[in-house]
Amino acid sequence: MGNLYRFVEPVLLLLLAKKGKSYGYELASELHQYALTDASVEAAALYKTLRQLEKNNCLASQWDVAGSGPARRVYALTPRGYEHLGEWAAVLGHMSKAMARFVRNAQASSKAAPPEMFAGGARSAEPDDPRY
Repeated sequence: MGNLYRFVEPVLLLLLAKKGKSYGYELASELHQYALTDASVEAAALYKTLRQLEKNNCLASQWDVAGSGPARRVYALTPRGYEHLGEWAAVLGHMSKAMARFVRNAQASSKAAPPEMFAGGARSAEPDDPRY
């Protein structure tokens, strides 16, 4: 499914689907709005992911040389990119359900009385116990 590391890929796909087209710096400044983790995304990871998405035909790019200042690479989703965003939505939907189930189970288990650790009153081993 691509770049699961910090979920950069699905967020970039979503941003580009919403914006139509954008350049790297603008995407970087908006990543936090849809971030799926609280980890920051390094510029290198962002641009590496953009290059990989373009290599996989999910994005197209071109240089924007209009206006003042340096040229900027502008990215847009391809039809494959929209399809891949749908794949991510399905995967993340399944993960979301699994995580919610885990949280419910963990919360219920943390409130339960702990079971007796060893039957028959066995004691824990001490560091100077000759059996060890």
